[in-house]
Formats: sequence, C-alpha cells, structure tokens
Amino acid sequence: MSRLEIILSAMLFVSLILNIGIFTYARAAVVRLLSVSDELGDLQQMINAFAKHLKAVYELDSFYGDQTLEALLNHAISFNDQLETFEFIYSLTEEDAQIQHDTEDPTEEAQEAQ
Repeated sequence: MSRLEIILSAMLFVSLILNIGIFTYARAAVVRLLSVSDELGDLQQMINAFAKHLKAVYELDSFYGDQTLEALLNHAISFNDQLETFEFIYSLTEEDAQIQHDTEDPTEEAQEAQ
C-alpha cells in the first residue's frame, strides 16, 4: 500500500465513524423531541379538560359569580393560551388536526362565560 492509499483509508475510516456518530446523535435527538412533543400534547389535553371542568363548576348556581373561581378560570385560560404558543412542538406527533380543534373550544367557551 502506498502512503496515499493509507491516508485515504484513514480519512475514510474517520469519515465513517463521524457519520455514524452524527446519525446516532441526530436520531436520538429526534426521538427526544418527539417524546417531548407527545408529552406537551398530553399536557395541553389535560389543561383543556381542567378548563372545561372549571367552567362547569363556575357555572353551577352555588358558585356562579364567585371571584376566586373566576380568577382561577382566568388563570387557566391564560395558562392554556400560553401553552398554545408551543403548538408547533406538540403538533409534530398529532395524527390529525382534531386535537387542535379541541384546544380552541374550551378557551373560547371559558372566555364567553366571563
């Protein structure tokens, strides 16, 4: 083997090792991103369910007009709105736009209740 062949073989080996390392790292990063995306989607659904439940409690005759519940409802709505800024992340794992439609309804209904 000539010196040029040895150098090219060494560069090929280093290149292969780097490419395998980059591929492995990128794959792990994508898996983590999809996991976070899925968890954020679940969190969004839980917050929507909480906002619906809170709205239902607030509308009961015995609690209607309670300032503490009204403040809690406003807080839930603002928290839900803030979480919607991360929609581009949790929409990565959604199979259809049905969840996005569901995320808009509780907030709008809760705001109408005020």
